[in-house]
Amino acid sequence: MHKPLEGIRVLEWGIFHAGPGATAILADMGAEVIKIEQAGMGDPCRQVHRYKDIDFSLPGGRTLFCEVSNRGKKSITLELEEDEGRQIAYNLVQKSDIFFTNLRRSTISKFKMDYQTLSKINPKLIYASVTGFGTRGPDADRGSFDYQGQGRSGMMYCLGEPDMPPLVGQFGMVDQATAIMSSYQMVVALFMRDRFGTAQEIDVSLLGTASYLLYFNHASSLLVNREIPRHERSSADPLRNYYQCSDGKWLIQNHTGGEENWRTVCRLLGHPELENDPRYDRWDKRLDRSKELLPIFNQAFATKSRDEWLRLFGEHNMVVCAVNTVAEAVNDPQMIENGYVVDFDHPNMGHIRIPGFPMNFSQAEINYNLLAPELGADTETVLKEIGGYSNKDIARFRENNII
Repeated sequence: MHKPLEGIRVLEWGIFHAGPGATAILADMGAEVIKIEQAGMGDPCRQVHRYKDIDFSLPGGRTLFCEVSNRGKKSITLELEEDEGRQIAYNLVQKSDIFFTNLRRSTISKFKMDYQTLSKINPKLIYASVTGFGTRGPDADRGSFDYQGQGRSGMMYCLGEPDMPPLVGQFGMVDQATAIMSSYQMVVALFMRDRFGTAQEIDVSLLGTASYLLYFNHASSLLVNREIPRHERSSADPLRNYYQCSDGKWLIQNHTGGEENWRTVCRLLGHPELENDPRYDRWDKRLDRSKELLPIFNQAFATKSRDEWLRLFGEHNMVVCAVNTVAEAVNDPQMIENGYVVDFDHPNMGHIRIPGFPMNFSQAEINYNLLAPELGADTETVLKEIGGYSNKDIARFRENNII
């Protein structure tokens, strides 16, 4: 069975996650991804071993950050500051389908790795980039991380309740969303090249991705001149809310589509007297009186465990689910059955479980991987087999600190 992108070669010059995470997704789908790194240091994410009190260290001197961002790739060390180093990169560009970077435009131009230069070397090349704030405008060359995507897009004011300060989501959510968006764009560009013979430059930004995630929020501000309010439990529709159960765990429900759902919920919660109460017999009345209903619902849900409520609501085909912690989510049977969490045999860590690929193909295989290359591990192999360099050439490159 084929892998969706087998036979596609990607040359990456990227750091951290919003960029390299995109090419890792392509590697998941079978692309050959060759990562250019600086000798001695490599991608800075190789040195990220801690965040707050979370230790990212893995056996063998590895770090979770690097494994996640660079899984399934090949690593070569190459000094692009040197003319000879760039010539090696140009040679590999000739033999690649995609060149990918998330470095700043000023750095890319300085090292002569811009689209204008590389497209002349390989007219069929797709040149993909990830930026912080887009390729145009006064902040086009400013640095950005996940937090800046959340902050500038308005996302931090979409989380939490109205009286809270802006809230940040952890960890790397906009980074990962940008990686997904970039991988999608690269696949579309490959499709266009195959259909129309069109090679092109493409770009995705953290700001653009975060904004697109907030499509409804931005559309509301633009089209009806009103911001969608942050969720407030005490005033929200009681049928579209979340509740704590007797075991301290939470569930969230979202019932729409007619009065029958209202009557069913009333009966399940042990309050049949509310079904036809004239104060609550229409949706708009219930919404206006939600502050009256919420304490009743709170008390009712607190009488049974979450599993009991999920069973009862499930028997009536109601739209409800657990509010999982991350630890609960990765052990959720639905996650496991659908391959959103999969088994993996790691050479250093042994048998482990890792995040799976969220798309299913009936006639294709996916690389389930959490193994990043050691720094420069593939330099000689890539230079020989793809670059066409001899052992003598490679020895000279090493002597001159080119690789």
